[in-house]
Amino acid sequence: MKKVDAIIKPFKLDDVREALSAVGITGMTATEVKGFGRQKGHTELYRGAEYVVDFLPKVKIEVVINDDQLEQCLDAITGAARTGKIGDGKIFVYPVDKVIRIRTGEEDELAV
Repeated sequence: MKKVDAIIKPFKLDDVREALSAVGITGMTATEVKGFGRQKGHTELYRGAEYVVDFLPKVKIEVVINDDQLEQCLDAITGAARTGKIGDGKIFVYPVDKVIRIRTGEEDELAV
């Protein structure tokens, strides 16, 4: 099993959720986060004062999937989240050793 973490632009969340559902991935966790990469933030003007916004709003999506779903998942996320502009985000893939569904005690693939 794999855990896929994707950091995307907030307005792309619904597109990514729909793309994942279309390939059969239904469970996911989305968290509002802040961060920066190559964008390095930007400056804004508020009431005549200029200030630097270092951390930009992003959404972190977490999905745990079976190994055979990995390529479809990555294709769905990249296709739905890509705008072609800087700040589209990143995807991280981690191995998952164990999953347990608390309610039933099911483990691993049955718990996903």
